Amino acid sequence: MIRRRLGQSDLELPVIVLGAWAIGGWQWGGSDDEAAVRAIQAGIDAGMNAVDTAPVYGFGHSEEVVGRAIAGRRKDVLLLTKVGLRWDDPRGEFYFKSQDQNGKPREIWRNAKPDSVVVEVEQSLARMRTNHIDLVQIHWPDPTTPIEETMGALAGLVKQGKVRAIGVSNFNPAQLKEAQLALAPLPLASNQPKYSLVARDIEARILPFSRELGIGTIVYSPLEQGLLSGKVPAARTFPETDGRHKRATFQAPVRARVNALLEQEVRPIAQRHKATLAQTVLAWTTGQPGVTCAIAGARTPEQARENAGAGSLVLSGEELATIRLAFERLDLSGTR
Repeated sequence: MIRRRLGQSDLELPVIVLGAWAIGGWQWGGSDDEAAVRAIQAGIDAGMNAVDTAPVYGFGHSEEVVGRAIAGRRKDVLLLTKVGLRWDDPRGEFYFKSQDQNGKPREIWRNAKPDSVVVEVEQSLARMRTNHIDLVQIHWPDPTTPIEETMGALAGLVKQGKVRAIGVSNFNPAQLKEAQLALAPLPLASNQPKYSLVARDIEARILPFSRELGIGTIVYSPLEQGLLSGKVPAARTFPETDGRHKRATFQAPVRARVNALLEQEVRPIAQRHKATLAQTVLAWTTGQPGVTCAIAGARTPEQARENAGAGSLVLSGEELATIRLAFERLDLSGTR
C-alpha cells in the first residue's frame, strides 16, 4: 500500500482510505453490522489502515461500528471523523430534512459553533472507544459561525491531546485560506472534496490552490457511490431508502453509457495490470496531481480487500491520459 503525508501534518495515510458512510445504514438501504466490522478489519489487515467516518453517518451508528471493529487494535488504525452536521442541536444553518435508517424524521443543521464541535468530538471519542482522533474535519462550512471561532475550538482539542490534526471538507479556496490563517501556527492538514471521473470540478481551482498552500486533499466518492465500479447494471433499481435512486448519475441511461465506457476503455488497462475496474478507477484518482488519497467505502470484507488492492496500483502517464480522455467525451446529458 502506497502511503503519503497528509499536507503539512505528521499523519501518513494510505492512498486508499476506508469510507464508513455506508456502514451507518443511512441513505444506503441499510447495512449489516457484523459484515461491516469484518470489512473494516479486513481493510486494516490489507494495509488500508485509515477509516473515514462522521457522526451523521447513521446518526452515530457508523462511529459505533467503527469502534467495535478497532477494539483491541487502536494502535493499528488512523481514525478520521468530522464535526459540523448536527441533528440534535438546531442552531446554525438548516441544511436538509431526511429520515434515519429506522425511518425516523431528522433535520440536519450546519453547526460549527465552538461549543458544538467540542461536544461532537467528545461524543465521537465515546462512540469509537478511543482517547484521541487522528483527524477531525469540518464536514461543511457553517456560514453562521466565523471559521476563526471553529478553528480555535479545534486547536484547543489538539492542545488537550484529543485530536492530532485538523482538516475541512467541501471548502472553497477562500474558506481554505481563512481556515489556514485562523489555525496557524498549527497546519490545516487537509480538505475533503468530492472528486471522480464524472465529477472533476475541483481540478479548476480547489486542487491547484490546495497544492499551493500545502494542504492535503482526501477525495470522496471516487467511485461515484459504486457507479464507476462497473458492478451497477442499468437495469438495477434502488429503494427510496437508498439515496442513489434519485441521483442524476444513477439514471438508467447514464449507467448504461458509463458501463459501456468502462468496458471499452478501462477494462483493457485493468486486464493489463490484472486489476478490477474499481481498482483501476481508484488508481486513476490517486494518480491525479494534488490528490493525497481517496476514500472508498466497503460493506463486506471482499469489497475492502478489493479496494485495498488499488493502493499498490500505479498507472502509466499514457494510461491515465487514455482514461481521462474517454470520460471527458462521456455524454451525461439527460440526467435530472
